[in-house]
Amino acid sequence: MSSTWLVVGLGNPGPRYEATRHNVGQMVVDEIASRRGESFREHKGGARVVETWLKPGADKLVLAKPNTFMNVSGTPVAALARFYSVPVEQVVVVHDELDIPFDTVKLKTGGGHGGHNGVRDVARALGTADFPRVRVGIGRPVGRQDPADWVLAPFGKEERPNLPILISDAADAVELLVAEGLLAAQQKHHAPR
Repeated sequence: MSSTWLVVGLGNPGPRYEATRHNVGQMVVDEIASRRGESFREHKGGARVVETWLKPGADKLVLAKPNTFMNVSGTPVAALARFYSVPVEQVVVVHDELDIPFDTVKLKTGGGHGGHNGVRDVARALGTADFPRVRVGIGRPVGRQDPADWVLAPFGKEERPNLPILISDAADAVELLVAEGLLAAQQKHHAPR
């Protein structure tokens, strides 16, 4: 019997934030939807969603992009998890990560939020931090630039050529996590290139 996975790409709504580092999670779920020829639609849970499958006959995938700002992502994530009856261990949160170098994808379940307010709010709303995460490295700013300004800025010209590869790698990581589990996805994506 198949089950349902909720894959949430964290970010901020609106065209002003679309191409920013903080929205890389939404870029990843856009890639997964694009691979299946699907378009997002509004859902009463406060997000745009796509209902699809990894492959025919496999587990159902609900891809979601909350309509809220990053720091209050938890309410729509919890609402969608309830609506689709998704257990917390099948709620995958895809988000940007300052503490991982650009062009790197890491996966984990549980642990702290590392100062990421979106992850913090999702953990609050779900009542636990024990959900899988696909962490997309954006690196830290060089010099004295405020990290808050860094995450809300578009990717730089030196990053843009590799951004499609990073997004594709993160989408692959999500798909492998759903298909084969966390350990298989970690073994593939944490190995040195």
